[in-house]
Amino acid sequence: MADFDLITVEVAYALPHKQKIISLLVEPGTTAIEAVKRSGIQQHFPDLDLDAAKMGIFGQSLGTKGLATAEKQVLHQGDRVEIYRPLISDPKEARRKRAEKEQPGS
Repeated sequence: MADFDLITVEVAYALPHKQKIISLLVEPGTTAIEAVKRSGIQQHFPDLDLDAAKMGIFGQSLGTKGLATAEKQVLHQGDRVEIYRPLISDPKEARRKRAEKEQPGS
């Protein structure tokens, strides 16, 4: 396939101390997970578990809000696939604990 038939996409992952965005050319019809695997991002982050990682495109989580999963989401020219780190704590639980601390008499 000639280069002009390919699209450019990015794969991004970040830790607090290290970030990486990899740009790559893929065939039209490539899914998010295929692009992530082809990017070689795991060479930079050996502990990254792609099977367990949540992913999104420009901040929209795949597999939610009507979006396809990473295995089914077909990428378009210029898409950036973001790999999300696992949450350290549940945001709802953290808000509840803050609210309890702010209550008078706590």
